[in-house]
Amino acid sequence: MLVHIIFGVLFAFGILTLWVPAVWPASIFEAGTFLLCLFVLWRKWPARIPYPAWPLLFAVAWGLVQLRAHWSAYAFDTEVALLRWGAFLCVFVIAYCLFVDAGPRSWFRHAMLWFGFLVSVWATLESFTSGGKIFWIFPTENSFVMGPILYHNHYAAFVEIVLPIALFEALRREGNALLYTGMAAALYGSVLASTSRAGTILTTAEILVVVILMMARGYTTGRDIGVAALRILVVFGVFTVVVGWERVWERFWQPDPMQVRREFAESTLRMIAAHPLTGTGLGTWPTVYPHFALVDIGLFANQAHNDWLQFFSEGGILFGLAILSIFLWILRPAFRSIWGIGAIAVFLHAIVDFPFSLPALGAWTMLMVGMLAARQATTKKQSATNGVSRNTSFGIKDI
Repeated sequence: MLVHIIFGVLFAFGILTLWVPAVWPASIFEAGTFLLCLFVLWRKWPARIPYPAWPLLFAVAWGLVQLRAHWSAYAFDTEVALLRWGAFLCVFVIAYCLFVDAGPRSWFRHAMLWFGFLVSVWATLESFTSGGKIFWIFPTENSFVMGPILYHNHYAAFVEIVLPIALFEALRREGNALLYTGMAAALYGSVLASTSRAGTILTTAEILVVVILMMARGYTTGRDIGVAALRILVVFGVFTVVVGWERVWERFWQPDPMQVRREFAESTLRMIAAHPLTGTGLGTWPTVYPHFALVDIGLFANQAHNDWLQFFSEGGILFGLAILSIFLWILRPAFRSIWGIGAIAVFLHAIVDFPFSLPALGAWTMLMVGMLAARQATTKKQSATNGVSRNTSFGIKDI
């Protein structure tokens, strides 16, 4: 249990220091994941290696090949990106090894939910009252911040992971249903307060998908789901009125919502065409972009605002397909678990933004991928032991 606590503290540190304009928080987070991964593997090597570990391992190996073959446009940026992808791999391995048993997995999932809920309350209050100051103390270059996260789309991606957990608990529990409904409403309301358009769409979709899946899987009856849906509508309505929906609604009606992103995407496609196999080097998009730029926005272009295109441009086609295979792999276990569909949401969010650019934030999604892999291993083991059909994975007791 001590290892689980250390893992949780490491993540809390990584998320709570996302606002710090220095490299040391990311370095500490990455070093912590490397050391903890070594300890976990030394203590017990997994009986089998789940699929997502292989494309993540390929991502790290490919970055090393790019450096060795001098394919990288800027070696230093590729080295930094290698550490980030190495941290993603380590987080996945740790999560898989620690959470094969349902007990620790359920406990840690609840810890993630409570952490996300507390951050959402802080973020909502801070967005209206801090004037861009973290903890109402530390000034930033932004006039609008969400808790420890400076960028509204990054904040939305953080919430997208934990919102399905709250909804899952709200719909399958009786005694604490109102508590978890309130937590889900606070999380959803904070995304509205962040004014993230993609986040609003994806979290709304998560609500609908979770309700439909809970009914389809028999977690609750039609009458119970009606009562739960009414409770959710009332509580969510109250939170929506409190945080306000006007700002995000106005952003939906902007004349050209894809302005700049479109030009970035076209430039990135040109990068892919120029280096289809080798890529420009992991982490080098900001360095290479000026050569392919279609417009001058007068600001530093730090990311493509489309992680998927950036994967293919920096790593080449093989690298992009490797990461795509992770997304395709998680579809089945995520929908089966219900609480894990947040990982799907973040991968979809990456189409219009860059949630995998920060070590702790990208690892937040890889943590969920690791938990889903652990759950799948548990389900297969139980099915083999009990001699039951694969449909057992849809049962109420399998969490």
